[in-house]
Amino acid sequence: MTAADVAGPDQDGHEGQGPLGTAADRSDRAARTERIRARYVELTGSVPESIERRLALSTAAGREDAVETIENLRDSLIMHNPLGRKWSQVVQFGQLVALGKAGPARLHAGAALRAGATLAELTGAVELALITAGMPAYSLGVEILSELAEQQGAGVSS
Repeated sequence: MTAADVAGPDQDGHEGQGPLGTAADRSDRAARTERIRARYVELTGSVPESIERRLALSTAAGREDAVETIENLRDSLIMHNPLGRKWSQVVQFGQLVALGKAGPARLHAGAALRAGATLAELTGAVELALITAGMPAYSLGVEILSELAEQQGAGVSS
């Protein structure tokens, strides 16, 4: 009798494979996770820590398929959006500024710049966020864009 026999069926009802499936299953899941990471690197230049946590939790919980479904939706809506990558990122940046989500807004501002957006275009999104969410959103956007301008050597004086 092997450990797989004792383990009984896995979460999908497959007998004798143990709770993590076969070696081929684990290899396939690892490859799918790497494809998800590659999408983030392509868009933002790195894999955000929050995404690494999401991937680790899904692996620990055996819910890789759920995260892959979420990431496929995200890929479709962001990477294949009719607005194109640049404008999709500018819009997301403005939405996140309006919501007061500083960390994700920084990430999408950087992705917008990587996709060809200008500081002026991102400033326009911040100005529109003021209409939607008021002065706190505008101030957050100015803070983020000032930091990015300094990193690019186009510093903004205070």
